[in-house]
Amino acid sequence: MARYRIDDVVVDTENATASYEEATFWDGNSHISKATGSQWDHETLYRSSKGRYYVVHTSQWQGSCNSAEWVSPTEAARWLLANDEELPDELKQYGDEVSE
Repeated sequence: MARYRIDDVVVDTENATASYEEATFWDGNSHISKATGSQWDHETLYRSSKGRYYVVHTSQWQGSCNSAEWVSPTEAARWLLANDEELPDELKQYGDEVSE
């Protein structure tokens, strides 16, 4: 469980109705995040209890702070497809817009 303030709202990852982990690939040396292109920086997409999407940014760099930001439905669809996830029903309408 983690809580983040995004604008004037506090989101709690424990209350999320869905969460999606980033996909990774092996570059021969390290597992690389498809979301960030880094072995050190990571992202997880959540759907809030009110149906809004947000991305939590985490890092393995010493001294870095985790953060979260709202993303639009279009951005959520793009994130999901780039991370090898199926689009949930409420985002399928954005699939053609963000992929070809």
